[in-house]
Amino acid sequence: MATRPVATDPEQDITACDREPIHIPGAIQPHGLLLVADAATQRIVAGAGNIEDRLAPEWLDRPLSELLGQDVAKMVAAMLIGPGSAVAAVPVDGSNEAFSVTAHRVAGERVLIELEPSIADAPWGRGSPLAWLDAAATSFERTGDLSMLFDRAATTFRLLTGFDRVMVYRFLDEDAGRVVAEARAPELQSFLHHHFPASDIPKQARALYVRNRTRCIPDIGYVPAPLRPAGFETLDLSDVALRSVSPIHLRYLANMGVVASASISIVKDGVLWGMVACHHHSPRRLSAELRAAAAALAGGLARQIRAREEAELYRERLRLRAAEDGILPRVVGPGDIVPVIRRLMPDLMTMLGGTGFAIVHGGKVHDHGICPPALASLDIAQTVIARTGGELFVTHQLADAMPETAPLAATASGVLALPLVDGGITLLWFRAEQVEEVEWAGNPHKSVAATPDATLTPRASFDSWRETVRGRSRRWTMEEVESAHRLRRALHEASQNHRLRGLNSALQRTLDDKEALLQQKDVLMKEVDHRVQNSLQLVSSFLSLQAKAAGDPHVREQLNEAQARLSAVALVHRRLYRDDQIHTVDLARYLEELVGDMRQSMGRDWSAMMRMDLTPILMPTDRAINLGLVTTELIINATKYAYDGAAGPVTITLEQYGNRLRLIVADEGRGKGDDEVDDGRGFGSRMMAAMMQRLSGTIEYDDNQPGLRAIVIAPIAD
Repeated sequence: MATRPVATDPEQDITACDREPIHIPGAIQPHGLLLVADAATQRIVAGAGNIEDRLAPEWLDRPLSELLGQDVAKMVAAMLIGPGSAVAAVPVDGSNEAFSVTAHRVAGERVLIELEPSIADAPWGRGSPLAWLDAAATSFERTGDLSMLFDRAATTFRLLTGFDRVMVYRFLDEDAGRVVAEARAPELQSFLHHHFPASDIPKQARALYVRNRTRCIPDIGYVPAPLRPAGFETLDLSDVALRSVSPIHLRYLANMGVVASASISIVKDGVLWGMVACHHHSPRRLSAELRAAAAALAGGLARQIRAREEAELYRERLRLRAAEDGILPRVVGPGDIVPVIRRLMPDLMTMLGGTGFAIVHGGKVHDHGICPPALASLDIAQTVIARTGGELFVTHQLADAMPETAPLAATASGVLALPLVDGGITLLWFRAEQVEEVEWAGNPHKSVAATPDATLTPRASFDSWRETVRGRSRRWTMEEVESAHRLRRALHEASQNHRLRGLNSALQRTLDDKEALLQQKDVLMKEVDHRVQNSLQLVSSFLSLQAKAAGDPHVREQLNEAQARLSAVALVHRRLYRDDQIHTVDLARYLEELVGDMRQSMGRDWSAMMRMDLTPILMPTDRAINLGLVTTELIINATKYAYDGAAGPVTITLEQYGNRLRLIVADEGRGKGDDEVDDGRGFGSRMMAAMMQRLSGTIEYDDNQPGLRAIVIAPIAD
């Protein structure tokens, strides 16, 4: 990195390191050579390193086929058909050495050819590298857990690379790193479990570790070999293994006492999970072949890490599901959920791994385990609802979100708050402070330093430096958060079911009360019907006696007609008031039973002549009474006038049109004669007029050809 004035704030210097353009250093490490060719002509346009002495005195503007050999040039051209980089299988002979060849495709119209000295440093000797890698990958598979896997990986990579120290380095959430496994020479200081600050590996370096997954610095004391001729200083060398390294990083390694280093990226699901970091205390190179083998082995390690992590997550999900299966059936039962939750507080606390649990409801707090004071729990619940709008809240550093809770760290450094959707209930899981002694490789707060000549330099000390971290609890896992969401949904459903059960119970009580009232009303109506029937029977008997005693035939006929109509009224009343007919009635069924009773009273001849075609219509009872009276009056008129007292066909039809009905009583007799025309002052005419007025309907008479059709049209309801 170029020199620059040192800023007042060291953090600003770290940010400046993050912006260093390390992908365009304009130079390479001198142990290899770099050729830059035009992609179309394959003629060399630039290069770096001692090309003249090690490969050919005249190299600029020469075709690759001449400089490298025709067969190699064709092989390189074939590699360039696909994207990325490729390693040639055939070495290139230089002046006094053989080179391994790696080709890269870069943006624009350039081809980059790396030439590195071939060295026989493989652990498999003359054996098959594939067999060695397969055996190494198999040893990864046989480890029992992540810790064993990391230890096996450190040992295997040290065997592969031959470096003095090999560390498996894992990135943490804040981009700092931790050494999770180490294989080293006995005389070296151990960095196992040491943390390294995020500033040790700048952001742009982490991005390059994903793109270019192996990196080697054979000797930190090298002098960079610039690209020439001039004009190629800004060429992107991201994929070039020989790319020159930032002076800051070289100084960093020197401060650690490291002479040679290598790194192999561990990329899991496209994300930089960590690295295999290799240190040596004397110059040491890794050939292109060894780096390719290391990259393949790191890919296998990443797959095993993912498998182990997924297995751990699966076991965690199974544990949580088992806990839910034991708790939820007891929560979602009948009754108020608050007493149920209070009984289940120990189980709920254990399910999500809390050190304490509290339920806040109606301004009251009920808790279990290690919890803050009740008023503090109430304040936390109210603050969570106000800030999140009733959504789930989770943190392992409560004081960062709510500074006023800092004194509660011993009982509530971590909080998972679960406001229920309704009911004003909040469930709180607490986790006590987990005081952590973090061991750093040097003081992480002194990442940079200023030299007298204002040059930015990395930290110089890597001695163990311990820092006590307070105010944090163990983190809540995603599986625990998902389990809390499932619990919330189950409790919401239980609350809704409890509310529905309450509403159903209230509704059932109302229905029972109504049923009792209806039964009382039915008893009353039956009593009324009984008295009305007795009264009508008494009047009918009186009219019958008067008709027998009357000497005038005309008077006798009038009394008999009055008795018949009175009997029809009694029939209508009796057919209506039954157990299942109180407020509404099926008019079709009602008329069918009414006419059936009339058939029996009129005799067998008339019974055979009456036909009905009735459409079911549900209507209010009072309107059905009026229509029953109208129907009996029309049938009486038909039997009286249509056939001169003899039996004949009579058809009763009931139809519905929207919210109106049409009732038709038709005969096939002689039609309406002059002797049947009254002046509207007769009993039948006055009754029909009154009924039609109450029904808000009309009645018309039409020629039935032969016979007469009486058509009643009325609304079904008021």
